[in-house]
Amino acid sequence: MPQRSVFSPFQNPTFRALWLATLFSNLGTLVQAVGAGWLMASLTTSQDMVALVQSSNTLPVVVLSLLAGALADNFNRRRIMIAAQIFVVLVSVALALFAWAGMLTPWLLLGFTFLIGCGGALFNPSWQASMGDIVERDDLSAAVSLNSMSFNMMRSLGPAIGGIIVAAAGAAAAFALNAISYLPLIGILFRWRPSYPSDPLPREPLRLALSAGLRYVMLSPVLLRVMARGAIFGFAAISVLALLPLVVRDLLAGSALDYGISLGAFGLGAIGGVVLNAPLRERFSNEVIVRISFVGFAVAVAGLALSSSLILSCLALIVAGPFWVLALSLFNVTVQLATPRWVVGRALSLYQTATFGGMASGAWVWGLLASQHGVSAALGVAALVLLVGAVLGIWLRLEGFSTIDLDPFGSFQPPEPQLDIRARSGPILVLVEYEIDPADTERFMALMRARRRIRIRDGARQWGLLRDLENPRLWIESYHVPTWIEYLRHNARRTKNDAQNFEDLLELHHGPAPRPQVRRLIERQTVPLHDDAPPRPPTTELPGV
Repeated sequence: MPQRSVFSPFQNPTFRALWLATLFSNLGTLVQAVGAGWLMASLTTSQDMVALVQSSNTLPVVVLSLLAGALADNFNRRRIMIAAQIFVVLVSVALALFAWAGMLTPWLLLGFTFLIGCGGALFNPSWQASMGDIVERDDLSAAVSLNSMSFNMMRSLGPAIGGIIVAAAGAAAAFALNAISYLPLIGILFRWRPSYPSDPLPREPLRLALSAGLRYVMLSPVLLRVMARGAIFGFAAISVLALLPLVVRDLLAGSALDYGISLGAFGLGAIGGVVLNAPLRERFSNEVIVRISFVGFAVAVAGLALSSSLILSCLALIVAGPFWVLALSLFNVTVQLATPRWVVGRALSLYQTATFGGMASGAWVWGLLASQHGVSAALGVAALVLLVGAVLGIWLRLEGFSTIDLDPFGSFQPPEPQLDIRARSGPILVLVEYEIDPADTERFMALMRARRRIRIRDGARQWGLLRDLENPRLWIESYHVPTWIEYLRHNARRTKNDAQNFEDLLELHHGPAPRPQVRRLIERQTVPLHDDAPPRPPTTELPGV
C-alpha cells in the first residue's frame, strides 16, 4: 500500500470537519473519565471498585459491539451515529445532575458510566466503518492514525483540564462539560450527507447478519490473529489506565490534579506514536512494530510500578503512550483493509469486542490483584503478560497491510427462474460441474479447498465435492443456501480477489463448454424419514420480502 502523509486526509473537507468535532468530543470524554475515576476513589476505598470504572466503560463494547456492527452494515451509519450521540448527551446530563445533587453511590456511578459506554459501543463501529466512506483506501491508515491522534491530543490536555475542573468545581462540572462536548459533532453529522451505494437486495435480517459476520471472521485467519493479539494487548495494557487512580493516590500520595497530569503524560506520549507510525511502517514490518509495542509497553509498566515520584511516573507514561497507539492503530487498520465493505462494520465490532473484552476483564483482574497484593505487584504481573504477548507473535504473526482487491466483483447476472420463485423460497441446491484432466487433480483439489472456504464464508452450507465413478474427469461442487434471496446475496458478496480463484479453476476446466455447467435446484422432500413414516411435506414458498 503506498505510503501517504499522515495529514493527507485533512484535504478532505468532510473528514476535516468531523475530526475537529471529535477533537472537542474527546476532550469531554477524557474530562468525564477523570471525574468518574477520581469521584469513585473518593466514594470508596475499594481498589477493585476504582478499577471497575474502566470496566464499566469497556464492557458495553463487549456486550453490544457485534449488534452495533450488524446495524452499521445494514442501516444508515450516519443516523446510527446521531442516535448514539444524542443518547450519550442525555445520560451525561443525568449523571451531572445526580453528581450535583450528591446522590451518586459507587454502583450508581458505575451504572451511568456503563450507559455512556453503551452509547460509545453503538457509535464506534459506524464511525470506524465510515472512514472507508469518507477517505480513499490509500488514506485509510492515515485517517485511523489521525483519529487516534485526536483522542490522544486530548488525552494530553483533557485529563489535566479535568483535574483542574474536578479540583475547582467538582465532578459534576466535569460531567456537564462532557454533555456539552457532543453537540458540535451532532450538528456536523446532521449536515453531512454521505452517498452510500445502492443495494438492490433487501436488508439482511438481524439474526442472519449477526451469523454472517461471525462466519466471515471465523473463516478469516488474518482477522482471527489480529483479534487474538488485540485481546492480549488490551488485557495487559489496560492495567495502566485501570490502576492509575490508585498509583496516584497510594504510591504517589497525589491529588486529582496529579491524576490529570499523569493521564496527560500518557496522552502526550500517544501523540508521538501517531507521528512515528508512518516512518516506522516504512522501515519495519507490522509484526516487528507490534512486538516492539508489547515489549516497550511492558518496560513502561514496570517503570510505573517501581516509581514513587510523579516526574518518574509521568516519564514512564510518556514512554507507554506511543506503544499504545502503534499497536491498536495497526490492529484497526489491518482489520479494515482485510475485510470487504459488506461486512466491515461487523469485523470491526468483533475486533473491538476482542480488544475491549480483554480490557474489561483485565481491568477487573488488575484491580483484584491490586486489592490483594498491592498496586506495584499487579503492574509487575501485567508487564510479564505483555512480554508473553510479544513471544506469541511467533504463532500469531501479524501480516502486512492487505493489498488484495476486496471490491465487489459485480459480474454476477441473476438467473431467471422458470418456476414461481419468491425471495424466501428454498432451500436452494447449487451444482457446479467441472471436467478436469486427471493430471491436474492435485492442483484442482488445492483450488477447491480455497473455494470451500470462500463459499462457506459467504453463506453457503453443506458444501461438498463429488467425483463421478464412471467418468473420473467429472467433478461436481455442491452446496446449499437457505433461500433464493440468500443465494443472490451469496453471489453479491464475491470480491475481485475471490474471482481469481474461479479464474484459476477455469484454466483447469476442459468441458464441452468454456465454463462449468451450473445447475440451481430447489429441494422438494418426498422421501420418508423411515420406511414406515409418511412422506415429508414439500418445502413451501413463503411470501416475498
